[in-house]
Amino acid sequence: MRALGKKTWVIAEGYIPEYGTGKEPEFTSHETACILNTSNEDAKVELTIYFSDKDPVGPYKVTVEAQRTKHLRFNDLKDPAPVPLGTDYACVIESSIPVVVQHTRLDSRQAENALLTTIAYSE
Repeated sequence: MRALGKKTWVIAEGYIPEYGTGKEPEFTSHETACILNTSNEDAKVELTIYFSDKDPVGPYKVTVEAQRTKHLRFNDLKDPAPVPLGTDYACVIESSIPVVVQHTRLDSRQAENALLTTIAYSE
């Protein structure tokens, strides 16, 4: 299968609520980058997080195996530093081969959960 997508993606709007309601981990408030790799080769992916009031953090390095998808929760990113809760941020995702990126947020701060999803901007 050919590699669909682009090598650079941007999520300009990011925010992980500090708390949530409901059963964990299913209803933990979170942000996710859903990364699809349709090619026959593993994608080496690096994420850099940008903030309004401090220097960027990254790269966070992940591999998306050939012909697989990875739903990467920003809450789970720890190295080089955890993504802070309750803080506005943006993210640049760079891949060694073309991939497709979709952004999703689950906000479970109230019993009536909100789910937002959008395709990221590609370059």
